[in-house]
Amino acid sequence: MTDPFKWAIVTTMAYVVPRKNGSWEIRETRTTPDGPRSRTLVSFRELSDEVIAQAQDRAEKPIDPDQLRQAALHAGAPLEQSRADRAAAQLLEQLSMGREPRRALRRLLADAVRDQDGGLSDAAQAAQEWVAATPQERGKTLVELLRLGDALPKRRRPDRSEFPGFGHA
Repeated sequence: MTDPFKWAIVTTMAYVVPRKNGSWEIRETRTTPDGPRSRTLVSFRELSDEVIAQAQDRAEKPIDPDQLRQAALHAGAPLEQSRADRAAAQLLEQLSMGREPRRALRRLLADAVRDQDGGLSDAAQAAQEWVAATPQERGKTLVELLRLGDALPKRRRPDRSEFPGFGHA
């Protein structure tokens, strides 16, 4: 009797991978008699609801949008921001450059934010500049901070500790 699963093609999962040109792909893995194979469901620059819908239409197995977003975040792919997030990020970017909206709009914005959140915390005010930063800008800053940490002088340890060793306890 022949094995009925010897010729079966089984779809196992969808995942996100980067491409050399800066775009991203959602791929689907399939197990075939010749071993695992993958096929591209859709290419994208930012993962959006439309991209997820296209991938779901082309996939052989149902794709969970939340799991796909998590896979995209894990791979480092950019997610599409909502219009409100884009507008807020652009406003914060302008504010960090010293450009402010006229007084009436500032009051309206401040009142709207206060009504929503109960006011901005010190941490939120300090983070305003970073909300609009790109991953490349954040990465560059991280590298600079790590280099700064490496450049700090190392504290010289005394030859003997003032505390008794473990053997004396």
